[in-house]
Amino acid sequence: MNIFTLNIALAVAWAALTGNITLSGLVVGFALGSAALYLTRPLFPGCDRYFRRVWRWAKLCVLFLYELLASSMQVVWDVLTPSHKARPGVIAMPLDAKGEMEILLVTNLISLTPGTLSLDVTDDCNTLFIHAMFADDPDAIRAQMKNGMERWVIEAME
Repeated sequence: MNIFTLNIALAVAWAALTGNITLSGLVVGFALGSAALYLTRPLFPGCDRYFRRVWRWAKLCVLFLYELLASSMQVVWDVLTPSHKARPGVIAMPLDAKGEMEILLVTNLISLTPGTLSLDVTDDCNTLFIHAMFADDPDAIRAQMKNGMERWVIEAME
């Protein structure tokens, strides 16, 4: 049996039993279903992979939200202060992400982060071109993207 499907069914059952069929009710049901499935994991062979994956996706979401907040503050600070530190530039970043979904997710998360924009991926899908608002040190930005967004996406997609 698919553990994710069972977790969704538990979330819907929780929302229906409590009469709270809203997004928050489903999220609470999903969390409670996950806890119940985690406690009963010896009954479901192979569910450890599911919980590792859920953890990695939750980590990706939290870390992306942190990056979103931090970069938003950096852009707002640069816009509101008289001394502008923005030095825009285009940076080529070699990609370790190989699947189409991995590359798509990496490029979209980079584009959603204020101050950066994914411009293009080469035909062989080995290089991503990024426009960065603060491109003073291209090597540092490249390292930050590789050790941040790209690594988190690759971990979540395993």
